[in-house]
Amino acid sequence: PSYELSGVVVDSGDEVYALTPFDRDGVAAEYALVPARVLAPKPARMSHVEAAALPMGGLTAWQALFVHGRLVRGERVLVTGASGGVGHIAVQLARHAGAKVVESGPVDLVFDTRGGELPAGERVVSIVEDVPGATYFVVEPDREQLLELGTMVDAGELRPEVDSVFPLTEARAAFERVAAPGKRGKVVLQVGSG
Repeated sequence: PSYELSGVVVDSGDEVYALTPFDRDGVAAEYALVPARVLAPKPARMSHVEAAALPMGGLTAWQALFVHGRLVRGERVLVTGASGGVGHIAVQLARHAGAKVVESGPVDLVFDTRGGELPAGERVVSIVEDVPGATYFVVEPDREQLLELGTMVDAGELRPEVDSVFPLTEARAAFERVAAPGKRGKVVLQVGSG
């Protein structure tokens, strides 16, 4: 399992992070074979634990807001699940882009990360299946978008929140935490001493 990573390239020693393609084995392991085309340099201001918390949420938020949602400066956006692993990054990205993040009222874009009843919006983008009237999508690995996210991190304009860290040997407990209510940010598996 697990498709987001932060680590060191064995051959070069380069520190990288990535979201790997979903059509291959995951990266919850000490070593993983990852296509070079998806790797981006790890942001210098982040530890590996923090960097591992960014790819899935960061790319999902980026693609929802800017690729599928076509968000532009000055628009009003509502993000459901704003404290979750994707939502908290979407809020930061929307604000950075000059949008107004709101909790209710008329909005230009609704980004749904949790399902359920949604407020009306001119455009609705969802990562939850079967939401009527919404553009549904599954995040895709994208090195260029990771480079943009990394630039924002290093400039102090974006920060992923880590809910909890579990050693790889406690992967079951980590996945139970992922499914539990009340978490803020990402649950991270740490391989070795990190």
